[in-house]
Amino acid sequence: MTMTRRTFLAAGLGLAAAGRAGGAGGEGPLPMATRPIPRSGERLPVIGLGTWRTFDVGPDEAERAPRREVLRRFLAGGGRAIDSSPMYGAAEEVVGDLLAGLPPDLRSRAFLATKVWTSGRAAGEAQMAESLRKLRAPRVDLMQVHNLLDWREHLATLRAWKAQGRIRYAGVTHYAAGALDELEAVVRREGIDFVQLPYSAARREAEARLLPAAAETGTAVLVMRPFEEGDLFRAVRGRPLPAWAGELGASTWSEVFLKFILGHPAVTAVIPATANPEHVLENLRAGRGPLPDAALRRRMARELRF
Repeated sequence: MTMTRRTFLAAGLGLAAAGRAGGAGGEGPLPMATRPIPRSGERLPVIGLGTWRTFDVGPDEAERAPRREVLRRFLAGGGRAIDSSPMYGAAEEVVGDLLAGLPPDLRSRAFLATKVWTSGRAAGEAQMAESLRKLRAPRVDLMQVHNLLDWREHLATLRAWKAQGRIRYAGVTHYAAGALDELEAVVRREGIDFVQLPYSAARREAEARLLPAAAETGTAVLVMRPFEEGDLFRAVRGRPLPAWAGELGASTWSEVFLKFILGHPAVTAVIPATANPEHVLENLRAGRGPLPDAALRRRMARELRF
């Protein structure tokens, strides 16, 4: 995504937006929007951070330095939710190591989310304990069943761990459109705290049933893959920002794509993944200022024509 996004940003617009957003930490005159986690009322900033592919690196300082800066800017700029998984290679350990090196006031802001991605109760408990070790955390805020793998077994464990205070929230995830029906069934029947799902301006299947189910059941929603792994940037190559982008205070395509998602009231937060400190500032700006109402979202979908 690094190269594709750079292709589309207009330098003047990017510099102007950076000035509005404040300094290197991303602080700006407008606060980051937050939304409540329905089952607790705790408010979560609407822009989070994914780590798939982007944080799977080794111990080399040259590789880790930009990721440390991503975390610093993300937390200083008002972000909190950092999402990872054992599936993501070294990402959990890298996040844990880099957070440990940040000032305590930043480190304490992190809302840590990870996943269990194995079969069987014993294996799941062992993997979750290893995730806590790698993240250097006595507990995590959110533990999710990754891609619904053995979800019945793991949800029982998650409920026990939640009662013990080892996790704060329990959830389920899946990346595939073909799994949305099963995700909906779990959301409606199991009383989970979070569901993580794919949703973007080009991939809107979740609007039909899953997002309404989350709203009806009081389930928080994390949105993964908001840029379709860079496909959205490639689709708008050479296209100027639409006039209505100004109505949203958006000066980059990343802000447009993220604000479209956040315009859906069922979405709690979106978790774009990046290892680029400049991109994390762009993403954070999408959480400030106006969001599209239903009418503008329909116009956006119509005019973007993915």
